Amino acid sequence: MPVDKPNIENKTWEVAGPIIAAEGLELIEVEYLREQEGWVLRLFIDKPAGGVGLEDCSKASHAVETALDVEDFIPQEYHLEVSSPGLSRPLRKPQHFERVMGQQVKIKTYGPLFEPPRKNFTGRLSAVTPDGVTVEVEGAGPFTIAFKDIAKANLEYAHTGAQGR
Repeated sequence: MPVDKPNIENKTWEVAGPIIAAEGLELIEVEYLREQEGWVLRLFIDKPAGGVGLEDCSKASHAVETALDVEDFIPQEYHLEVSSPGLSRPLRKPQHFERVMGQQVKIKTYGPLFEPPRKNFTGRLSAVTPDGVTVEVEGAGPFTIAFKDIAKANLEYAHTGAQGR
């Protein structure tokens, strides 16, 4: 039986989002994937002020787990994991981009854009509008990308330590 990952992820957003918001947290990303140990439903959460701790993850996990058991829309056995988005946090909503204005981001589009065609853009986020973002890519100039064209976007963690140059 094929697994309807997009439907499971969307339904998880609907069920878990409000529960996590009621805990004073924000649901950043939902992933449902098959790993070596089996199916994993992974939720990434954040605090609007930043800094998610282990206690936040545990509290959110218990609250969401109960709701997912009641809704019972995932046919496979799975493990629920709740964690912080980490240094290379996913960027999905306009407010996620606004929070990292001026920082390095990595964006992948659904299809090739611009001339010459490209799907990957890594550079400094210089603008966020209701319709999209502008990324300053070194040596290639600014690119304004519509939200509808963004398949995946992440903060690009820039390590600033002095290592063997």
